Order: sequence, then C-alpha cells, then structure tokens
Amino acid sequence: MSIQEKIKQQIAENDIILYMKGNAELPMCGFSARAVSILKSCGAKFATVDVLQEEAIRQGIKVYSNWPTIPQLYVKGEFIGGSDIISEMHEAGELQNLIK
Repeated sequence: MSIQEKIKQQIAENDIILYMKGNAELPMCGFSARAVSILKSCGAKFATVDVLQEEAIRQGIKVYSNWPTIPQLYVKGEFIGGSDIISEMHEAGELQNLIK
C-alpha cells in the first residue's frame, strides 16, 4: 500500500480526522494544540494522526491535500483546512454545523 493509499484509507475510515504534530493528549505545536482545543470545544469525536511519527505521512499528507502546512482537518472525507481556517470556521459557527 502506498502512502497516498494509506492516507486515503485513514480519511475514509474516520468521519473526523486531524493530521497533526503530536496527539490530542500531547500536541507538539501551537497550531495543532489550537486545532485540538477547538474540536474538543465543539464536542467532536475525532481521530488524530501524528505526522512526527512517520516522515512519509508528514510529506504525503501535504501532497494528498495540496496544502503545505500541518495540522490538516478532514470531515467526512473532505479537506477542511489548517489551524487558521479551523479557527475562522469555529468563530463563524460553521465548524459546529459541519461536525454535527
């Protein structure tokens, strides 16, 4: 299985998945911490993938989404965006509606 296939499978198997540095209990960067905090405040049940554990995933997810930064949020298979977009959507009330 290629990295792209693995990423596609992870996204398909989880309604909400966050590719991040670290994990939900111990985020390893401020942007990932902010994304986790926002998702938790929405009551979202979400999976995480620690890109620091596997360099191929860290680079592969950037190719998969055509997005240069981590974290990356996917909801029901759709790429939502990174920390800034997650934050903006949360402030506008759009994220809460999306994850219900």
